[in-house]
Formats: sequence, structure tokens, C-alpha cells
Amino acid sequence: MLGAIAGDIIGSVFEWNNNRSKDFPLFSSGSDFTDDTVMTIATADVLLHHGDYAKAYKKFGRLYPGRGYGGRFAWWLGSESYEPYNSFGNGSAMRVSPVGFAFDTLEKVLEEAKKSAEVTHNHPEGIKGAQATAAAIFLARTGKSKEDIKTYIEKEFQYDLSRRLDDIRPTYEFNGTCQGSVPEAIIAFLESEDFEDAIRNAISIGGDSDTIACIAGGIAEAYYGGVPGEIKERVMEILDERMRGIVEEFRSKVLKE
Repeated sequence: MLGAIAGDIIGSVFEWNNNRSKDFPLFSSGSDFTDDTVMTIATADVLLHHGDYAKAYKKFGRLYPGRGYGGRFAWWLGSESYEPYNSFGNGSAMRVSPVGFAFDTLEKVLEEAKKSAEVTHNHPEGIKGAQATAAAIFLARTGKSKEDIKTYIEKEFQYDLSRRLDDIRPTYEFNGTCQGSVPEAIIAFLESEDFEDAIRNAISIGGDSDTIACIAGGIAEAYYGGVPGEIKERVMEILDERMRGIVEEFRSKVLKE
């Protein structure tokens, strides 16, 4: 999941200041974690300690207020309700990467991705976005080729992955839905040459930059076998002690690193 967190942090300065080039500094003084990282770590915490997704998302969201939560999710965080609100926003996809790493079968990954999504994002598109992201991560880490991943995602989730970044980039606008950002994030991974290139691809199309890079980063980590050392070190410096502890526990117990 460190790849997803890296994508979020690197993309954080570009969400409202889009960059349409792959030429940019990976980190700057403004680079920081957003809601994508907070919720990704909450998902990991649930998997590590057999917790409840809704309770964990409320707990971590309240521990880290003001991190860019969407309007409806922010309302849900502040309320006493644990009921889902039929969202198809890309929040379900940006927080799911630990699920793709945590299970040994695709069936279990899809089942758990649905569970992680539906506590808030119980719209079919919200569930689909989480499942497609987690499935891509699972397939990537289990040795499937990019063509295999593309074929599976297109068949099972009906996302159009035949487009090229050069075609998307000129007209792409901010889109916070799963259906309007998950396919683009997967394409950014499919066109990449290595982990860093996947992040640069994702940010270069503009839009919801931190979330698109977060989704692409999780898949790229799985496919390329990890996050480059310099990026990993910088990311861990930006996280606080609580977050670092969960990341390290996940890497030790789940990834067996």
C-alpha cells in the first residue's frame, strides 16, 4: 500500500493546480498526505486487527480532520450515522489498495473490496471502482502481464482501457467519480515503464491528481515489486508515528518484508 500513499503525497500539490506534463519535482515543501492516505491506512488497520470498516473510517477521519475529504464523506464523518450514502465517488477506490495485497485469491480480494466500499460507497459504481482497483493490484502482484490485467478489468468491469494518455490529457477535467477516474488511473499504470513513471503518468493527465496517482501507485507497487528506496524514505518521513507504525506492521505481517 506504500505505493498508493506515495502517489497521494506526490499528487497532493497538483489536485487544485493541475500539471499536464510528466516533468515535475516528485516532492516539494507542500507535499503532504491527504484523505487518500488516511483512509488507506484505516483500511490496513482493519485488515491487521480484524476491525470494522465503518468504525475505522470514522476513527481515522476524526483523528486527521481537514485532509481534503469530500463533502458527503465529511458529513458522514461528523455524523453519528453508520449508514452508507450510495456514493460512487473515487474514495472507495483510493482506500482499497491494502485489500489487493492481503489475500491469496482473487475471489477473496473482490469480496473484501466490496466490504470496504459498501460501508459508505454502496452504489454499484462505487463498489466496482474498489473491486477493479483491488483486482488490478492482486493480478499485478501475482505475476499477470499488463495485457492480462487490461483484459480482465475490461471484461469484468466494462472500463474502457483502450484509450491512450495522449488522447485523454488534452481534454480531461476533474472527475471525482469512480467511473471517471479509476479507468484513467489504470491506464496511467498500463502505459508506465516503472513505478515513478506510473506516478508521473497519473499526475500528467490532470483532474483529481492525488487520487489518480494513489490508485495508479498501488497497482504499480504490486507490478514492479515495490516502491523505489528514495521515494519510500521521503514518504515515511512525511507520515506521522502512528501512520508509520501501521505501514510497517502491514509490510511485516502481510507483505512479509
